[in-house]
Amino acid sequence: MAFALLTLLSAVVGVTLSYPAAFQDLGGNGNNRTSIRFLAFGDWGGLPSAPYVTTVQTATAQEMSVVAERMGADFILALGDNFYFKGVESVDSPRFQETFESVYTSKYLRVPWYVVAGNHDHAGNVKAQIEYSQRKFPSYYYELNFHIPNTGKTLTIIMLDTVILCGHSDDFTDEKLRGPLRAVDANRQLVWLQERLAQSKADFLLVAGHYPVWSISEHGPTKCLLKKVRPLLLKHNVTAYLCGHDHNLQYLEESGVGYVVSGAGNFLDSDTSHLKRVPKDSLKFFTGQSSTKGGFVHAEVTNNKLFLTYFQSKGTSLFRTVLSQRQFV
Repeated sequence: MAFALLTLLSAVVGVTLSYPAAFQDLGGNGNNRTSIRFLAFGDWGGLPSAPYVTTVQTATAQEMSVVAERMGADFILALGDNFYFKGVESVDSPRFQETFESVYTSKYLRVPWYVVAGNHDHAGNVKAQIEYSQRKFPSYYYELNFHIPNTGKTLTIIMLDTVILCGHSDDFTDEKLRGPLRAVDANRQLVWLQERLAQSKADFLLVAGHYPVWSISEHGPTKCLLKKVRPLLLKHNVTAYLCGHDHNLQYLEESGVGYVVSGAGNFLDSDTSHLKRVPKDSLKFFTGQSSTKGGFVHAEVTNNKLFLTYFQSKGTSLFRTVLSQRQFV
């Protein structure tokens, strides 16, 4: 394969991760720099039949390459729904070539891809994505740690499987979460999350999953995450939560936590039907217009700031915001 899809999921749900998680190697790119850069996008999984891609997906991939070349990208966070509409069935699925390798061909995108599974992935065989990655980790959820080059500061990203945590969503029927398939697995992940957040001393702490905590669009806020995850984000002074699921770009901010919705990798949806279900004045940016031709987020983490820039695929930035490093009492 052209380059490894570092799914970093797992074939075994019930195994606990070792502590502390190892720090990721940025390679030679960190020698003369003082920041980490990455791209974040979700819902990029093409189509299950010819031509196996959408125009939004190809346009987004092209602009991701342009931005990665100009602004830098050490890795990519892929936020779920990696293969529409029912994931893949086996490690030999042609979809890996048709929807992934044949699209993200730029040398600037040949960086580690850290991926979580979305509801459409769970409709198929998530283990096949794990096997394809050729990289085994002991859980569908995992932790990434990075040294920010030449600063003495650290970045931690906690990757969640929100489908295991909250249940499956069938976008073709009632779209409602059905609750976790196995309560024991959901609880185990939640306990793990609590422990990792409580122990983290990272200067920047991000959490990423597929389902949104807050969203004004079609799926709206996820009740399960509002109950189980949002209190932990607030308690442990998490910098930001990143997700997909709704097919647009949003930025919300509540109680000092940034909420990034970046689900415009394959389709676009301008729906704002849940605008009144988010906290007042929390919405800072939204676009789901077809004229954007898709989009994604570029992040840069420096010694004391997290810069988030939203790009549309037709070649311009749409919104930028800045978050500060965590403060410990």
